[in-house]
Amino acid sequence: MEQSKAVEFPLVTLRPFVLADSDALMTWASDARVTLFQRRHPLTAIDDARRYIANHILPHPFYRAICLGASGRPVGSISVQRSNEPHRASVGYRVAQDFWGRGIATAALRAVTPAVFEAWPELERLEAVADVENPASQRVLEKAGFHREGVLRKYVMLKGESRDMVMYSFLASDLSKLCSDARVNHAPGTL
Repeated sequence: MEQSKAVEFPLVTLRPFVLADSDALMTWASDARVTLFQRRHPLTAIDDARRYIANHILPHPFYRAICLGASGRPVGSISVQRSNEPHRASVGYRVAQDFWGRGIATAALRAVTPAVFEAWPELERLEAVADVENPASQRVLEKAGFHREGVLRKYVMLKGESRDMVMYSFLASDLSKLCSDARVNHAPGTL
């Protein structure tokens, strides 16, 4: 019988996307398992990925590639969108299915959270929603220090169906409780 060993995941780095990340983006953006709880359908062609990076990701004020180790190859993405109200923003993340269950999304969220509050001093609240049928995403948010606030019934339209969402928040006042994760780095000048 083989003994189980604790496995440490490689260093997680966040960096801006570049057009050359199209192939990497396709590994999760074309996967129906990854896009199941997202508003958009899976991408079907590499040209779609290039257009998505050029037209949506690059102009976005806070959209980062989640990379592992020294290779710099993205295995997911994390983005923060400001609200119409300057004291609020929302965060979303996605990770390629081959990398699920390794703490990668949690590490990325732990890195982005203080960085966003530092970059936007007027920000008081960072929020996220997770589908009620997506317990893995709910665990990511909880492990990253977000607080579950409740269920918002029929809150989001996903692929033509209204869905119940669990609302989570992280307040600027929660920063003192956030445990730093030494395994996460930001590429220089990226935040």
